[in-house]
This record gives sequence, structure tokens and C-alpha cells, in this order.
Amino acid sequence: MHVDLPEKRYYKIGEVAKAFNVNASLIRFWEKEFDIIKPKKNAKGNRLFTQEDIKNFKLIFNLVKERGFTLDGAKQKLKKNPDSTFDKHEIITRLEAVKAELVKIKNQL
Repeated sequence: MHVDLPEKRYYKIGEVAKAFNVNASLIRFWEKEFDIIKPKKNAKGNRLFTQEDIKNFKLIFNLVKERGFTLDGAKQKLKKNPDSTFDKHEIITRLEAVKAELVKIKNQL
């Protein structure tokens, strides 16, 4: 999954929801369900998500929405072998980016 977010320090919940094409309520739900999501909160109590949170959302999104894991299954996968899960997701993300570039080049020919 390619998430189109500008490079910055913190993201508001609306930006995260839009980038993943989900409702803000799902973002809040996943925050409660997965302890790897730890947004900061400003003085008003608004959530501010970091690059690390975005990386973790990508991983959760991949497991739950793209690969069909249940929430419990995703939690188990993350607890059982988190490094492998992160590494595989990173490889897939990079391969998708390479594929997108190759398609772009092909379409220019």
C-alpha cells in the first residue's frame, strides 16, 4: 500500500485517515487495539501521529485489510515475529514502488 503523505513531523488524524482511505474512527479504534500506535496529544487533546505511527499503520493495514488477518491474528503476528513482519512489509513496499516506476517508464514509451 502506497500512502501519499507529505514529509513532516506530525500528522493529524484526518490526514492519516485520508491517506489510508478509511474513517478517522478506524484510526482511533486501531490506536486502542494495537499498542504499537502511540500518538502524541496536543493541549487540545488532538492526536498527532509520527512517522513511526504511520509505518505501523501501514503494517496493520497490510495485515488486516490487504492480507485478511483478523485483529487478533494481526496482534499475534506482530507479537510472534515483529521483525520479520516489518522486514517483509518493507520489501513489499519497495517492490511496489519499483513496479510503479517501471509502469510509468513503460507508459512513456
